[in-house]
Amino acid sequence: MTTTAPRLGTALARLLILAAALLGTLLAGAAPASAHAALTGSDPKDGAVVAAAPKEVNLTFSEQVAMSADSIRVLDPAGRRADTGEILNLCSGSIVRYGVALRAGLPDGTYTVAWQTVSADSHPISGAFTFSIGAPSTTSVALPDRAAGGGLVGTLYGIARYVSYAGFAVLVGGGAFVLACWPRGASVRPVQQTVVRGWLTLTGATLVMLLLRNPYTGSGELSDAFDLAGLKSVLETKTGAALTSRLLLLGAAALFVAVLFGAYARRTDPKEKKDLAFGLGLGGTVVAAGIAGTWALAEHASTGIQPGIAMPVDILHLLAVAAWLGGLTVLLVSLYKAPSVDRSAIERFSKVAFGSVAVLAATGLYQSWRQVGSWSALTGTRYGQLLLVKIGLMCVLIGIAWISRRWTQRLADPKPAEETEETAQAAQAEETAQAEETDQTEAEEAEEADETTGATAPAESAESASTSDPERAAQLARQRAAVATAWRKRERDADPERAGLRRSVLTEAAVAVVLLAVTTVLTSTEPGRTEEEAGRGGTAASGPAAVPDRPVDIRLPFDTGGVDGKGIVRLSLDPGRTGANALHLFVERPNGKPLDVPEIKVALTLEAKDVGPLPVAPDRIQTGHWSASGVQIPMPGEWRIQVTVRTSEIDQTTIEKNVKIG
Repeated sequence: MTTTAPRLGTALARLLILAAALLGTLLAGAAPASAHAALTGSDPKDGAVVAAAPKEVNLTFSEQVAMSADSIRVLDPAGRRADTGEILNLCSGSIVRYGVALRAGLPDGTYTVAWQTVSADSHPISGAFTFSIGAPSTTSVALPDRAAGGGLVGTLYGIARYVSYAGFAVLVGGGAFVLACWPRGASVRPVQQTVVRGWLTLTGATLVMLLLRNPYTGSGELSDAFDLAGLKSVLETKTGAALTSRLLLLGAAALFVAVLFGAYARRTDPKEKKDLAFGLGLGGTVVAAGIAGTWALAEHASTGIQPGIAMPVDILHLLAVAAWLGGLTVLLVSLYKAPSVDRSAIERFSKVAFGSVAVLAATGLYQSWRQVGSWSALTGTRYGQLLLVKIGLMCVLIGIAWISRRWTQRLADPKPAEETEETAQAAQAEETAQAEETDQTEAEEAEEADETTGATAPAESAESASTSDPERAAQLARQRAAVATAWRKRERDADPERAGLRRSVLTEAAVAVVLLAVTTVLTSTEPGRTEEEAGRGGTAASGPAAVPDRPVDIRLPFDTGGVDGKGIVRLSLDPGRTGANALHLFVERPNGKPLDVPEIKVALTLEAKDVGPLPVAPDRIQTGHWSASGVQIPMPGEWRIQVTVRTSEIDQTTIEKNVKIG
């Protein structure tokens, strides 16, 4: 019983429909504001009612963010700006905090804080909350109904990201397949077209991402894609530099492709070809690693814990994906468009794919630990759930790859001599029968033509007459095409192992399309570790969360109203946990120079447990520096730290901040 392979056109159409449906589902369900950084605290809190207008509004994030002049806006009940527009950098140590100063003399009512920024892994984040001065009131401010990175621009940007990953895989994996598995494929036209299309796809997608970057992280309006001022600002960011570097590296990749399908394909001397293959392999690896590095530089691997390890691991992971899935694509094209692909080439690719899977397993395990961090985050966060889907697809893909490997082993085993002889005799007999049938058909058609026209000319004249008839010529052309199609089908069916391999590789490619789509959504989703940390902190948290064995560092601006009455108190509580702590206070003028004050006092209160206030009387060490040792924190919780600063006999003020003590 012969085994037939599916038609390529129908199979590719199904793959495209599957990819489009999956992309639509995943991109529609993806939260556009998902990213690495998350808002973990604010002062004032969301929904808080304060007795007097605060001097500033500040936001605390889980990771570093890129702030612009308009990243934080405070609007009064009438919708007017209530802030000065000056962003304050309040970061200290591991605490990422930014604020904006408020105008003096703000009336009572409900105020809206709207913020938008870009996390360190290139994804835009935004949000809004309200607080009230005196008492809540009605407000005319309408909160934005679309998060940053959403809308049409967000969808197009997400598609471009997916297409860029696919183009990278085909470009790198296709080149590796030719060099490492099938050198003769460098002169095969379908293989050349596939790799070149991978390069064109990656280049086009990178250009689209560069143009869409400004509206993607800003206004969300598609027309802003051609704003030159916005494009200039994008080029100054880390993501803009990564995309520009990718375009430059793609220029080097174009040279690699030209040499591979030009000079390398024409080489006939084995030694020269081997030397050129070594140079192409070395140079191609460097270029491919550089292109993969543009993703590692601008996305999840560049932020969070252990970025120095995560970035090389991410590059290795991307290269393994390209070697497997890109090589699989070129193999699929070769099996359908170039049936003469060597069996030894298929066997070599099977070994390359096995090595790629091993690398993917090792690097993926590290990346999963780094981005998820706990079992609860694996099942309770969107990132963890997507990761489980990816792991399931990987298992399915490995299972199909195992079937392909079995077909490859059967393909590589030489057939017994008797079977080969029988197959040859059967093919020869079928060929003879087909030829006799064709001759008989042509003779009958010629006889019918003679009877109709009554011509007595020789056979050559009849053939010439029929050829001059356009309808007759078209009929003969269709007959020849049918015979050619039958021959190609017979050639496929004569090799059931190769037909089985085609089916398994096609199925493997279909699952790979789905896997690549899930991976694309995963790279734009907030990691589970960050989401859990943000959930534990809550957006209503006021002040930074203390990290065990690290000091709590806070900045407290003050204004007593007298001479030298303005300044900043920097407070450090070390190690920032229960038990004995060392307290250091630094009093500075607005210009950063030390300010000597007559008196400064500290009190600690844990309102949730009705503990305190616990007074602390620090000693003056030198100008602007006060210290106290053995400050006892009896239990963990959210402590309110109050600092009273006296700048003269009659001028003093009390400032406070909430911090979490572990």
